[in-house]
Amino acid sequence: MFGLSKLFSSKSVQKQPIITALAAYRSAAFAVGIDESFIDSISQNDDKSIRIKLILPFAAQSEMPLVEQHVSESIKTPVTIDSSVIINEPAKFKAIKHIVLVASGKGGVGKSTTAVNLAGALKNEGAKVGILDADIYGPSIPMLLGLVGAEPQTKDNKLLQPFNANGIKAQSIGFLVPSDDATVWRGPMASGALNQLLNETDWGELDYLIVDMPPGTGDIQLTMSQKVPASGTVIVTTPQDLALADAQKGIAMFNKVNVPVLGLIENMSHYICTHCGEANHVFGKDGAEKLAHKHGVPVLSHIPLAIDIREYSEQGKLIASDTSAAISDTYSAAARLIASTLFYQQHQSSVEIVITED
Repeated sequence: MFGLSKLFSSKSVQKQPIITALAAYRSAAFAVGIDESFIDSISQNDDKSIRIKLILPFAAQSEMPLVEQHVSESIKTPVTIDSSVIINEPAKFKAIKHIVLVASGKGGVGKSTTAVNLAGALKNEGAKVGILDADIYGPSIPMLLGLVGAEPQTKDNKLLQPFNANGIKAQSIGFLVPSDDATVWRGPMASGALNQLLNETDWGELDYLIVDMPPGTGDIQLTMSQKVPASGTVIVTTPQDLALADAQKGIAMFNKVNVPVLGLIENMSHYICTHCGEANHVFGKDGAEKLAHKHGVPVLSHIPLAIDIREYSEQGKLIASDTSAAISDTYSAAARLIASTLFYQQHQSSVEIVITED
C-alpha cells in the first residue's frame, strides 16, 4: 500500500467515485484497472478541480493523460494526475529489478533497433533503464546510440562505467573492440566475455536492463538464460515465414530454460503508402498472430517499415524518444505492456504461461 492514509486528508472531496473511476479504467497495460493501492493522495484545488497523485509500480507514465480524461468524464470534474514510477520489487541481479532479453531467431529483423527503442520508451515512461549489447559478434548499440569510438572509463580499475545515452546506461563489447575489427571468438570465449561485461559494469540501480541478444539459439543465449535471472524475453520477428520459423525455435529454447516469453514484436509489419495511405504487407500478414496464439503469448506491437526509423538510427538517435514522431507511440505502447506484464507476472499467481509442443 502506498500511503493510503493520505486519501482522506481532505474531507470535502468525495473519494469513492474517484477510486471507482480509476478502477474502471482499462487499457492494454492497465488490463484490470488502476488499483487503489496505486493512489498516494487525492485533493481538491481552489478552483474545485481534483488533483490525484499516483505511484505506479511499473513504467506507464505517458498513459496518464488518458487516465485524466477518463476520470474527468466519469466524475464530471476536471482532474489532474501527478505520477511517479517506484518499483518496489527486490533486485534480481545486483541492484537491477528486471532483466529483459530481446531476442530473435535470425538476424536482419531489426532486433537491436527494437531493443534500444524499447529502452528509450521505458525511460520515457518514468523508469531507470540500462541496455547491454550482448551481440558479441555484431555489436550495433554504439552506433544506434551515437557512441561510436567512445572509450570505456573506470573509477576504481575494477568496474567499468556505463555510458549515459540520454538517460540510458549503456554497455557493449563494441566499446572495447575497434569497430573495424572482427571479433573471432569461440563460443566459450564469447560467453565469458559477456559474463564479464555484465558483472564488471557499475550499473547502479536500474528498474529494467534491456539485453540485446545475438540472433539464434547458441552458447550466448544459453549462458544468459541459465546464469542470469532474466524476468522474461521479447522475441522480435518479421512477418516472413522464414523469420517466423526461426522465432519458433527461439520460443522453444526459452521455454526449455524456463525464461518466460513476454510476447512477440512484429517488426517491418507493414508499409504505409505515402500516396494512398493504405497499409501494404510486403513481407506477409498475420504470421506473428498465429505464432503468438500457438504459444499463448501476446503480440506486443506491430512496428511498421518506416524510413524515419532508419534515419533516426543512422544519426544515433532514438525515434522512441521523439514524442512528436507517430512511431514513438508504437514503442511506448509496447514498453508499457512489457512493464505491466512483468508487474502482474510477479504479483498474480493466476498468470498462466501456456507451452505447446511442435
